[in-house]
Amino acid sequence: MKKIIQDLSFAELEGLVLALGEKKFRAKQLYEGLMQGKAITQISSLSKAFKERLCEEFEDVPVRVKEVFHSADGTEKYLFEYADGNLVEGVLMKYKYGFTQCVSTQVGCRMGCKFCASTLGGLIRNLTAGEILSQILVVNALHKGDANGQGAQARAVTNVVLMGSGEPLDNYDEVLKFLSNVTAEGGVCISARNISLSTCGIVPKMYRLADEGIPLNLTVSLHATDDESRARTMPVAKAYKIAEILKACEHYFKKTGRRYYFEYTLIEGENCDEEHAKALCQLLKGKPCHVNLIRLNEVKERDLKALGDKAAYRFLGMLEKGGLSATLRRQIGVDIGGACGQLRASYLEENK
Repeated sequence: MKKIIQDLSFAELEGLVLALGEKKFRAKQLYEGLMQGKAITQISSLSKAFKERLCEEFEDVPVRVKEVFHSADGTEKYLFEYADGNLVEGVLMKYKYGFTQCVSTQVGCRMGCKFCASTLGGLIRNLTAGEILSQILVVNALHKGDANGQGAQARAVTNVVLMGSGEPLDNYDEVLKFLSNVTAEGGVCISARNISLSTCGIVPKMYRLADEGIPLNLTVSLHATDDESRARTMPVAKAYKIAEILKACEHYFKKTGRRYYFEYTLIEGENCDEEHAKALCQLLKGKPCHVNLIRLNEVKERDLKALGDKAAYRFLGMLEKGGLSATLRRQIGVDIGGACGQLRASYLEENK
């Protein structure tokens, strides 16, 4: 597999262009074409000879859309195929304020959370910064009619959530470079405040991220109120305790001034009765945080069951009464397997 040219920043592209004996302005032409989601060979402002030289070293098309599924609610689910044949998936959610894209950071995942289909086959490999970015570039190109702005900054995707396949902090260096490239002036230029990163709670990497000072939205998958219960569905809980996670979140708030978020998936018979609500309020009340309650998307390979709507809203009411800032996440894309990992898992099963 060749290198990914979308891994490079604009400054790195300038160095590449000069090293290949081209004029410096070619870097801008190359960068603008790439940020518009074009393959190297599709950038008409570059000479054929220059594009051929680039394609000797770099993949012409790092990622292709293999399949697209459309939900009745407007949500779109993508199955992306990389140059080496590996698959990941992504989701485009359409809101009044703009389009939010959920991106993957790894092929598979090694965290082993029992409510997530992404972990079923384990971790295959990390994605590079450019491979993550290319998911957004491809979707922007598909929705260019919905894009705002001009030139390289014309984009339909206004918000990004790193909540697809993989644990972002388990691919720390590439994710950090992705964050630098996706927020860079002159590119797709998405504000860090419009980016959310979800982690299962890898505490040392949470401290590193806080010290980077990037004002993104940090989201932690909590899903339980004590370590023993959490370990039943999240193996990472055996390494990092809830108390350690809360301290890392406090450090993040001090460094960035941004409140943090907790995801709490409602699993019938596991974490969503009155006792759990009281414990969650006691754990988080008074902290600069918000709780996102999530209805479980059932994974057929697991025996976990979703909580009904009535009971979910009852649990939300108990949290609000207890003084927590909380919402019940709207279900979208259910008819197309909206939860991360479901589409890839079903495709691989059908094509064994």
